[in-house]
Amino acid sequence: MRKDNNICIRIDRNGVQIERCKTKMEEIDNSASDFAKILSLAGNEVRMKILFLLQDEERLCVCDLSEILGMKIPAISQHLRKLKDGGLVQTERAGTTIFYYLTEKAKPILQVLFQFISVEVM
Repeated sequence: MRKDNNICIRIDRNGVQIERCKTKMEEIDNSASDFAKILSLAGNEVRMKILFLLQDEERLCVCDLSEILGMKIPAISQHLRKLKDGGLVQTERAGTTIFYYLTEKAKPILQVLFQFISVEVM
């Protein structure tokens, strides 16, 4: 009988299955962490909208996003800072304007997520 803090009422323990699953968890640990971070950042409605717009339009500046979303520039800037710090967006300067766009790492994951957002065209 195993002595540990996990108490379970099952009669048969499938040790092979448990070890196989533990190995899988070790193998996906970094990927799962990255994916969870992306979902956490995209879990905010405003950031989700920003990411959706960037995916659709490829690049936008803070002023564009502010006008589109009807929010003040400082609020949009805070969301963009979180997205940039999280590795989901990058910046590109064109004169005095800074444009934001999705990183290559974020594009495929967000593309899958955005399949669940329907855009109705009249």
